[in-house]
Amino acid sequence: MAVAVAIMSGGSAFAQAADPGDALDGLNKAVETMVQNVSPSVVQVLVSKFDSQRQSQRSDVMDWEHSVGSGVIVSPDGYIITNAHVVSQAQQITVRVIPAEGRGIGSVLSQSFLKPVSANLVGTFAEADLALLKIPVENLQALKIADFGALRQGQVVFAFGSPSGLHNSVTMGVVSSVARQLDPDSPMLYIQTDTAINPGNSGGPLVSTKGEMVGLNTFISTQSGGSEGIGFAIPGVLVQWVYQQLREHGHVHRPVIGAGLQTITPSLAAALKLPRDSGVIVSDLMPNTPAAKAGIRLNDIIVSVNDRPMDNIAAWMGLSFRYVAGAPMKVDVLRGTQSLTFSVVPTIIEEPSDRLADMKDLYQRQIPTLGIMAITLDARTTEAIGTVRLASGAVVIARIPNPRGSDVGLQPGDLIHEINGKNVFSADDLRTLTAQLQPGDSVALLVERAGRWSYLSFDLP
Repeated sequence: MAVAVAIMSGGSAFAQAADPGDALDGLNKAVETMVQNVSPSVVQVLVSKFDSQRQSQRSDVMDWEHSVGSGVIVSPDGYIITNAHVVSQAQQITVRVIPAEGRGIGSVLSQSFLKPVSANLVGTFAEADLALLKIPVENLQALKIADFGALRQGQVVFAFGSPSGLHNSVTMGVVSSVARQLDPDSPMLYIQTDTAINPGNSGGPLVSTKGEMVGLNTFISTQSGGSEGIGFAIPGVLVQWVYQQLREHGHVHRPVIGAGLQTITPSLAAALKLPRDSGVIVSDLMPNTPAAKAGIRLNDIIVSVNDRPMDNIAAWMGLSFRYVAGAPMKVDVLRGTQSLTFSVVPTIIEEPSDRLADMKDLYQRQIPTLGIMAITLDARTTEAIGTVRLASGAVVIARIPNPRGSDVGLQPGDLIHEINGKNVFSADDLRTLTAQLQPGDSVALLVERAGRWSYLSFDLP
C-alpha cells in the first residue's frame, strides 16, 4: 500500500529522502571542528645539534644540523610528549605553538613566523622511543588520550604534525591494525595506519574522530622515503604511562624479575618438546634474582601474571602499567605438564634517561669563544693524540661554528697549556679563563701540537 501511495503521489516519498550533499556537508563540518579543536594541542619541534659527519667549509669543523619534528601538549602547564629520536643529541630544542584563534589564510600563513619557545628535555624512555619536553608556558590546550581498548580496525583516524617541516598539517586514513608486533621478542606493540605520515610527522598525534589521541606517530615502512600507506604509532596507553613516569621521576621505573622472556614459536616448541606452541618461555634466568629465588626455572612457560594471561611478550609491558612497587606478583607457569604458581617480588629499576650523559657532556665541552670542543687530557686521550711533553691541559677534540665568526687557528688534537700566561690544567680551567675575556681583548694560547709548543695569538672581535 505504501508503495502504491508513493507512485500515485508522483514520487513524493522519494523527494523527502535526505540530500547526500547535506550528509557530506555535515561530515565536513564535523571534521573541520575536530581539526580546529586538536590543532592548538600539536606543536612543531625544532632541533639543532652538531653533526660531525656533515661536511663544512673545513672538514675538521663540526657543522650544525637542523631538523623538524612534532609534539603533543599533554598538560596545560607546558609538558609536551614527542619521540626520543626527534630530540636525540639535541643541543637546542625549541617549540612552535599554534594559537587557537585565527583560521583565515592570513593567520595560517603568519604561523610560519611565530617565535619558537625554548624547551627543556625532562627525560626519555629509549625502549619506547618517547621523550618529554617542558616549555615555560601556561594555559595550553592539552590533548586527551583515548581509551586504547576501544580502538578498532577500520576506524577513521587523522595524523597531525609537520611533515617535511610543513607545520600544522593534517591527513586522514584508517586504522589498519590495532596491534602490530614487528619483533616477536620485543614488548612493543604499534598501531598500524594507512594515514599519510612522512618525515617530520614523528612525535605528532594520531587522532580519533572524537579529537582524542589514540597514538603517537613514530615511523613508516617505505621504499621511497615517503608515505606508502604503512605507518606506525605508539599506543596512547603507553604514551600516558611514560609521560607520568617521566614527569614524576625524570626516568621510567619498571618491575624486573631477572628472567629473560622469549616468544614461543612452533619450531621452538617442536625442538624443545614444549606442551604448547605459543606463549612466553623463560629463556634466561639470572642468579639471585627475584624469579630465581622464587623457584622459576629455565624453559618454564609463563601462563599468567596476577591472573592476566601472558600470551605474548607485549603483555609484560602492559603489566608494568599496573604494577605497584613492592607488591608480590602471582606467576603461574607450566613446567612440562605440571602447573605451578610462584610469588615473585620484582626489583624496581630506574631506566636510564637519554637526556644523554653524552648530550649533556657534549654541551659542557663547548667553548664557543674559541670555536672548539675541549676535554681534559687523560690516559685515553693521550693514546689518541700520541706522546705529549706535558701531561696536563685541555685537548681540542673538534671545531664548532664560532658565533663571533673568527677562526683562532686551533685544530683537533691541539693541547692547550696556557691562556694569557695563566696555566690551563683542565678543560674547566680553559672554560673559566675564556669566560673572563671581553670583546677586543688580545689572547695568547700556549699550544702543544705534534710535540712542539707555540703561541697562537689573536684579538677577540
